[in-house]
Parts: sequence; structure tokens; C-alpha cells
Amino acid sequence: MGGGACFSVETCSFDGVIYTADANASAESPGGGGIFDLDNPANPLADHSFVVVTYCTGDLHLGTATTTYSRDLTVNHTGFLNASKALDEMANRFDDPAEVVVTGSSAGSAAAPLFGGLVSDRYPEARVTVVADSSGAYPHNPDVNAVIGELWGAGEAIPDWPVNQGLTIADIGLPGLFVQAGLHDPDIRFSRFDHAFDPIQAFFATASGAGLGLPDRLIRDNEALIESRGVPVAGYLAPGLGHTILGQAGMYDLEVEGVAFIDWLTAFLAGEEVGDVRCRNCVLG
Repeated sequence: MGGGACFSVETCSFDGVIYTADANASAESPGGGGIFDLDNPANPLADHSFVVVTYCTGDLHLGTATTTYSRDLTVNHTGFLNASKALDEMANRFDDPAEVVVTGSSAGSAAAPLFGGLVSDRYPEARVTVVADSSGAYPHNPDVNAVIGELWGAGEAIPDWPVNQGLTIADIGLPGLFVQAGLHDPDIRFSRFDHAFDPIQAFFATASGAGLGLPDRLIRDNEALIESRGVPVAGYLAPGLGHTILGQAGMYDLEVEGVAFIDWLTAFLAGEEVGDVRCRNCVLG
């Protein structure tokens, strides 16, 4: 589940609109669109069991800390701890799955590759795939990684995998979660979806100080960085100003450069090799 992120008095204000400040199960349920449309025969996940992780911690599911921003504002950045409890509960209920798809939209997608690695640790025989929906524009910036990572306690979320030895959250960053999880278990398959001019990603990249520029350029640079470290990631880049796709009915109608998103996603989840799909004329509208 998504719901924004926060890292200052201004962005964490409970009276603001930057991130979701509560996780009311009835009000914030996934609904019936996109992958949650279980009656749609085109849905490749319609016959799967679902584990939904709610979110109101402002830390991209990476936090382990309680942080005081002012006399009147304290935030429980405990998203990693909460999501880890959900992982424990999943392990209690499903002891031998053949396949696990780890996904999320917006804030819910940022830590998806990390939890893909943690899922593969729990289920070494399962086929694990990661689909990160709409967080591809957040670049690796060590200074920003360090500052925000300390506020969130994100360093405590780094697994003690051999590939992480000697690394800090400043060294890894969000694109690095793909890299480290992929190096830890090369059998995990990764994919990402983004809109080229996603205004939500543009806002958070700028507000955090992590990056400037249009999301499409940041997205392309991040994918190049991940793959330069030897971790393949399949990307689908749609035109326009949209934000997220997996919970939207439009995921069944979207087509870019002659490739339907639902066909691309279905093939990827089936274990087929899919090429990158990128809009050539990534118009704003």
C-alpha cells in the first residue's frame, strides 16, 4: 500500500496532504480495481492469495525509528517493522508457495525489491518476482540517503546478506535495493512501471533533494544504474502525468508502442523474457 513519505516538519504534518497519516482498513482498502479485480479473466493474479500490507508510517516501508520533528510532532517511522510482521504472518499461513509476487504502488513499491529478497530467504524454492509500480524516479544520492535514512532508522532494515557487508543506507539508496537483492539472489526477477511525467515522483524527488529533472530521465538513469551492476530489470514507461497502475482499471486498457501493459505483465509473471517498453513520444498530456 502507498501513502506518501515524510522527512520534515512540513512534510510530516498530520494536517497536511503529503502522506497518509492513518491506515483505516475500511477507508484505505485496495478496492476492486486492477490486480484486485478478481473476476476479470485477464487478471494474471486472480487465482492468487493476497497479503495486503497497510501503511501510515511515511517511510516507504523502510523505517524502524520513532522520530520527533518538533514539540508537537512525533512520527512512528516503523514501516519496515510493520511489513516484517506481515511477512511473518504470511509465513505462518502459507508454508510452501510455488510463487510469490512482491509488489506495491507508489510508496508501497519502493521497498518491494528489498522484500523480494527477504521473501526469497523465507521461501528458497519459490519463484519470486517483483513488480515495482511508480517509484522509479527516485535516484541514488548518498547525502540524502544518509539524512533521511537516519530519520527513518532505515539502516536497521538492511539485511545481513554477504553482499551488504560494509555498506550503509547511504551507500545503497532506493535503486540499490534492486541491486543488492538481485546480487543476493540472482533468481529473483524484477520489473518496474512508471509514467514518464509522474508529478508525484517529481515532487518527492525534488522535495527530498535527491534529484532534479523530469521523471522520465531519472527513471532511465536509475534503470541503467541497476543494470550496470548486473541486475536485469524489465521496465514499462508510459507517457503522461499518471501515477500508479496496478490498482487501476486502466491497467487492462493501457498500450504503449503497440504493447498492451496487461500482456506485458502477464508474460513477465509467467516467467517469460519481456523487453523494455518505452514511450517514444512521452507527451505530458
